[in-house]
Order: sequence, then structure tokens, then C-alpha cells
Amino acid sequence: MTAPIVMDPLARDNAAEGALLRAAGPVVPVELMGVRGWAVTRHAAARDLLTDHRLVKSAEHWAAYQRGEVPGSWPLIGLALPRRSMVTTDGAEHRRLRALVAQAFTPRRVELMRPAIEKITAELLDRLAGLGPVVDLKTAFAFPLPMTVIGSLLGVPEADHAYVRELYESFFSSVKDPAQVRATITALNAFVDDLVAKRRAQPGDDLASALLAADTEEVVEGGALTDEEAAATLRVIIAAGHETTVNLITNAVRALLTHPDQLALVRSGEVEWAAVVEESLRWTPPTSNFLFRFATEDIAYEDTVIPKGDAVLVSYNAIGRDPAQHGITAEIFDITRDAARHLSFGHGAHVCPGAQLARLEASIALPALFERFPGLQLAVGDGELRPTPAMVVNSLRELPVRL
Repeated sequence: MTAPIVMDPLARDNAAEGALLRAAGPVVPVELMGVRGWAVTRHAAARDLLTDHRLVKSAEHWAAYQRGEVPGSWPLIGLALPRRSMVTTDGAEHRRLRALVAQAFTPRRVELMRPAIEKITAELLDRLAGLGPVVDLKTAFAFPLPMTVIGSLLGVPEADHAYVRELYESFFSSVKDPAQVRATITALNAFVDDLVAKRRAQPGDDLASALLAADTEEVVEGGALTDEEAAATLRVIIAAGHETTVNLITNAVRALLTHPDQLALVRSGEVEWAAVVEESLRWTPPTSNFLFRFATEDIAYEDTVIPKGDAVLVSYNAIGRDPAQHGITAEIFDITRDAARHLSFGHGAHVCPGAQLARLEASIALPALFERFPGLQLAVGDGELRPTPAMVVNSLRELPVRL
């Protein structure tokens, strides 16, 4: 087998790593901090393999883990082996666990959130104006907007939002020692377990209470969620409900500030803000690499065979800039292209159910931000911005801007 490409745990240049992976083939061997697997790197291959029934989410099919070759202290263990939820199941079980969440995020229900998102955005911009002239836009705006929205949906008190951010930053980080790996997973589980217990005891008018009260037989055969299933589902919703949008807003602002010609197009009204959102999702996908699916049998794809029992990740970094899908200008940030064909929210049965909400939040936040602060600019050189040291999220540690 060809030597694996060793992926950078510090994610110092996601675009370059994505190009390297894509150039090596549609499916290539990789190594993630000592653990080997395969990366899907091109758009067509992702469409094919994300709907291939021989690639499943259950780690009982992960041969290396079952043989004891993946230690519990591996920094990405919590991402590769989360608790059982709609993310880690397939078929009827996946449909059952996903059904209630999908109902909560239908286009109609998401659109009903627009007034609340607009209000939260306006309040955050008012607060931002009092912090200037230089602020960390990620901390002061990109994070609190989706966290407040998802916190309101789930009944997570605002006082807990900073703690949740701290937990998830540690969870997604590729740089942590064995003790921190265990402590982070334990703390995250304790937080959602406590949320479930509180909502069982005192139901409220929130999505967490609705998930616990609902009987999924009304939607799909299988029955109501157990406490363990509900806790795992809430952990997924909290993570996906804020992290994706934090990174989307952060990356989009950076892209616009470093491409003034593109910013001018959208400000003039020549291009819609929705196009900015889609191009940002394609060009700098909020999720850089998604772990894992597992081969239930040998899977041949073009000239490559993924052996039975091997782990497969999807590299959205590589896929988003695939010239076979997006043309010879795929490496260029261009809001006039047809970027709606990207796969940055996934594909197939496991496509992100919260994609519509992330798009709505970004489409409200971005124009409001640039209207309120028309002179917005980076407070440091683009080359001085520090990437988040994580192999699964594509973001910056902070985004210093001058209002």
C-alpha cells in the first residue's frame, strides 16, 4: 500500500493539505496522529461513497479499534467514537434517532426563527459597538449568535454558554494530553446528562423537553428516546448547532475582508448575501474533515481498495476545491460562481439536519455586520491570523478586527 499522508494535527494550512490529498487520488491512505485510515478527497467520490451501504457509522466494524490498536487517550477518540446517536447509527435506527431532530429543523420551522435571530444579531452588534475599536469578532459576535440561538432552543442558560464553548473547543482540539481527553469527554457527557435529568424533572418550552416527551412512533417506528439517546442527541445538536455557524461566520468575514472586490460586489447589491454564504461554505468549509465511516467489506473505488474494517474520513477541505466539480478557478474565492453544488453539509442519509439554520443565521449576521460597520477591516495581517489547532474544524482561534 502507498505510504499514508500524515495529516497536520495543528491544521496550519487546511487549503494546502486539501490540495495535497486531492492530488493523491479520490481515496487516499492517511495517518491521523498515529491512527491510519482513508480520506475521500474529491466531490464525485464523496457522492458515491457517502451513499455506499458498505460504509457504516458503527465502530463495531473498526478493525484497528477492536484489536486494541487505538488507545483511549487518542486525542480524536471522542470524535471517532461518540455516544450512540443519529451520527453513529445507520438504517432504521438512524432514521428513528434523526426523525425528531429533523422535524425541529424543517425549512418552515427554521424560517419562524428569523425574528429572534434578527433581534439577537442587533443586540450583539449594539454590544460590539461598545467594545471597539479593535475586537475579537469570533468571541464577541460569531460565537454568541449561534450559541444564543441553539441555547434558547434547548433551554441552555446563557450563564453556561462560555463553559460550553470551552468544552467544545477542547473536544475538537487535536492538541491535548491523555488526561485532558478523558476529562473533556467526561465533562461533556456530564453536562448533557444533567440537562436531560433537569428536563425530565421539569419540562419546559424548549427542544430538549420536546425530544424527551415525544414518541418517535408518531414519526418512525422505534419508540421514544431513552435518556442515553437523548443526551447523545443533545450533544450532537449543541455541537453542530453552534460550531458550524461560528466557523461559517468567522471564515466568511475573513474571506470578504481579504477579497475587497468580492465585498464590493455584495455591497453594491450585484450579488446576494446568500451567495457569500454558499461560497464561504465551499471555499473554507466549517468542518474540515469528518470522522469516521467503517468498511464492512473490501470496497473497490477506481484503482484503490479500502480493506474491510478500515476507517474512512471525508475531507471537505479537499472536496470543496475540487476542480472537476468547480472548474479551474476552484481555488479562488468567487461569490459569482454556482457554489450551491458543494457538499460541505454532507451528503446522503447523514446530511446535516441543521444546515438550513446555519445558512439563515449567517445570511442575517453578515449583512447586518457590514451595514453596521462599513469600515470593518482586519486588525492584523491575514498571515498573522492563527488557525484553530483541530483536524476536524476549519476556523481561527480569534478574528481581530477594527470596527
